[in-house]
Amino acid sequence: MTDPLTASTPLERALALLWGRDTRGSRGPARGLTLDRIVEAAIEVAEQEGPAAMSLRRVAARLGVGVASLYTYVPGRAELEALMLDAVAIGRTLPHEWPGDWRAKLTALAHDDWREIRLHPWVLELGAAEQVPGPNMLRWLDSALRIFDDTGLSEAEKLSAIETVDAYVRGLGRLRGPEADRSASGTGAVDAAEDTKERDQVLGRLVDFDAYPALSRALAAGGTPYSGAPFEFGLERLLDGIEQLVLRRSA
Repeated sequence: MTDPLTASTPLERALALLWGRDTRGSRGPARGLTLDRIVEAAIEVAEQEGPAAMSLRRVAARLGVGVASLYTYVPGRAELEALMLDAVAIGRTLPHEWPGDWRAKLTALAHDDWREIRLHPWVLELGAAEQVPGPNMLRWLDSALRIFDDTGLSEAEKLSAIETVDAYVRGLGRLRGPEADRSASGTGAVDAAEDTKERDQVLGRLVDFDAYPALSRALAAGGTPYSGAPFEFGLERLLDGIEQLVLRRSA
């Protein structure tokens, strides 16, 4: 087994930590300190203070230990980020366990991912470990691929479909940015509506919308750009395309 503290590259060290889980907590001098607890504390920092504040020094302070104690468990920030991402990579229900046919399961998967991103937007901001695959991440992906059993899709098409839906959810999450974080809180929806109203009032005073006829028609019809409403619309159109491919393969 590769020792994560002596591996030569951050990628190798992160993978060794993720997959060498039977040795966690065996080397630390601090009583009660484990790799699980370190990851939990790092997530708490990211949740409460933002991912930019997450550092080994800040995590050590939260745990009440010296930063040197953490280095006996995790070599650096990149490796810790990989552990954090894997810790939240899987929910209570695996994708293939959702009820219904493949489309219903994929819809539930997308909504579950969307909820998690809105609750934990820091996952989109970590520079981490270049999507180093850990046990939870691979378990999730294996389950997601099982959604397409008996659809006739090739294995490559199954992977592409899952990655496309995941990219859609994450891309919209990045586009929405901090608003997604606020919407997941108690007053987020109200705050977002007030911000939109204020923005529209200011734009109405500053912009001659006659110069943008197509946009003017959309606004007059009740459209609101970048309001978050496109999630359902875009997801359904994306699933429509996958469904057409499934129908062709089954034929």
